[in-house]
This record gives sequence, C-alpha cells and structure tokens, in this order.
Amino acid sequence: MAASGDEGVHVMVIRRQPTVLDVARHAGVGTTTVSRVINGGERVSAKTFASVNRAITELGFVPNLAARVLKGERSKTIGLIVPSIADPFFASCAEVMQKIARSFGCLIVVCVTGNEPALELENIESLYRRVDGILIAPSHATNKLLNERLDSLGIPVVSFDQPLRHVDIPGVLTNNYQSAREMTRHLLQHGYERILCMGGEATFYTMTERTRGYTAAMGEAGKSPEIDTAPQIRSQEETAAVLAKHLGSQTPPRAIYCLKNTTTIQTYDALQRFGVRVPQEVALAGHDDFLLASSLRPSVTVVQQPVEEIGRTAAKLLFAKLAKTPDTSSPPEDPRTRLVRLQSKVILRASCGCEEAEPGNLLDNFRSADPAVRGKGAQKGPSPE
Repeated sequence: MAASGDEGVHVMVIRRQPTVLDVARHAGVGTTTVSRVINGGERVSAKTFASVNRAITELGFVPNLAARVLKGERSKTIGLIVPSIADPFFASCAEVMQKIARSFGCLIVVCVTGNEPALELENIESLYRRVDGILIAPSHATNKLLNERLDSLGIPVVSFDQPLRHVDIPGVLTNNYQSAREMTRHLLQHGYERILCMGGEATFYTMTERTRGYTAAMGEAGKSPEIDTAPQIRSQEETAAVLAKHLGSQTPPRAIYCLKNTTTIQTYDALQRFGVRVPQEVALAGHDDFLLASSLRPSVTVVQQPVEEIGRTAAKLLFAKLAKTPDTSSPPEDPRTRLVRLQSKVILRASCGCEEAEPGNLLDNFRSADPAVRGKGAQKGPSPE
C-alpha cells in the first residue's frame, strides 16, 4: 500500500498477492520449475533452487500449501532438523518423535545440517511453507540470525539438546552441568587427582555446560582442571595424537573424562592400542552412553542421558503447542526460561575403577545346567515330574 499525489490528495495502491508466474519471471525460469521447487526441488539444480527460493522470499509469495495452512488446514507434516542421523543420540530421538507424530496422524520430514548454520537456515526456508511445526537441535544456542528467523515463522517451534537464546521458543534439555559435576566428583572419590577433560565442539552449549560442571568439581576439590577441547569433532587419529601427547607429558593424567560418546569411544580405542591398562593405569569415563559400553571389558562408566524421554517430551510439547493446550503428561516448562530440564544419571561400570558387574542369572543358570539339557530347545507344556 502506498500514498502519493499533490495538494494533500492521497492515492491508495493495493498490492495483489504474487503468483507462481510472478516468481518465475523474477527468477528467470518457467512456472514448472517454480512448482518443482515448491514441492521439494526434484530435478532442479542447486543454483536454480536457490534462485527461485530467493525470488519467493523477495516477492513474499505464499505457496498454496502454506495458504491452506493459513486458512486453518493442516499439512499433517512436522519438520525435524538435526545435525546428524548417524549419531545414535539424534537417531533415537528421531525414532521416538516419529512414533509420537504418527499417533497424531502426522509424518516427520528429517533435514540434516552437519551443524552448519547456513544449511540450517536453508532447511528452515524449505520447510516452513509446508509443515505445521518444527523440531530442531540447533548448532548454536546463540545464533541470532537463526533464532530470530525461527521466532518469526508463525508456526510452533521446539528445540532440544540445545536451547535457543533470547527468543520465546521452548526447549528440552538435560542437566549437563550437574551430571558432569557428579561424574567428576566420582572420579575424584577414587583418588584420581589429575583428571583430563577431553572433547570436541567446544563452543556448543552442551559442551560448555559439561566443561563447566567438570571445572566446578575440580575447583571444589582444590585440583587444577586440565581441559583439551577442539572447535570441531576430532578424528580417531587426531584423538590418539592428543592422548599420546598428554600420556607422554611429565604429569600424565590418572583419569580421563570425555565430553561425548564419540570421544569416549576414540579414547578407549587409543588406550587399547597404546597398551594402557584401564583403569589400573588410566581410568576412563564419558558423557553419553553408547551401544557397547556395557559389553566392553572393562565396561565403560558413563553419564546416561534419557534420550527417548528427550525425544518424547519435545514432540509432545510441539503437538501441545499446535493444539493450544498444555501437555500435562510431561515435565513442566520453567516459566522463566521456557525450558524443560530432564535428569541424566551416572552409570558406574569398571573403567572408572568400580567393580565389574557380575554375569546375570540367565548366564549362571546356563552354566549350571546339564549339558544334555542345554542342547534342547524350550519344550511346550509342563516339565516332567
């Protein structure tokens, strides 16, 4: 709408809504190409895809799907944005979220960012016109551009794993600080005075909170913290090289606390290759459980996050926002921060110096059974007298 004219005469110009044809002309492509971009970009080059999306944004074009949503209809689709689906944490969250979505008659579309802020924004621009809400594990808690864009979408958004700072968007987290502090205290109780804290992605909220918890526990015990973190995830060989440097120093660590499961796995492997006995020479503990942590020998002490509960709580919170009704079955949001904090727990195993768990009763029963009985399968009906 614009005003113009002389002698105080104002002319009101009402702008019509842009069409697919307008977008095509603006981007210099055909209407078929615009339709393909709107419907996911199949058989469209990355350059053309970006050009059409830019035209859509500049013209303020609203595709038909989004228009139907604005009229009160639902797409029955939820967007899920995660750094990786290879990471067991995010894969498990996605599986639980999909179950919750299906219970509401919805599907989930997964986008992977690799923790790249630019790709996060691209995924958001592609998703928001065609989904009812977005679940996101953001790469950085304080990315102002990302946070403001999510806050302006006009659809419900819920973060998990990391919060979205300075915007009114709810999130689901765990008590990273307190659980890291508790784990470090446990290592100190074993009598280990030199505890090395290792990890990657040092600028991430989860990593800084865990480092803060470790540092607090070391300070309380009057010990000097020793932290070796990297901006990005280290490779297996990089972790081994860093570990070799510390083990070969004049004051080698007596215990190692890893900030995430990939670092724990890499460190465990390197210690095995170096011939270092765990925990007799160097104790080991890590944040985040992993598949074989309890099966390795020695088994690995970890901070175990309630992964399924994180995914379930975040998804139910999103659907509660869509329904505009409170979710009374999940832990409540903190009214000041709009965050739900779930509790992790320390799982004590042998790598920290605790005793290895005894085999379960099933194995004991197997060993004590008559060899002739072992070879027989389960029989139907009652056992003979």
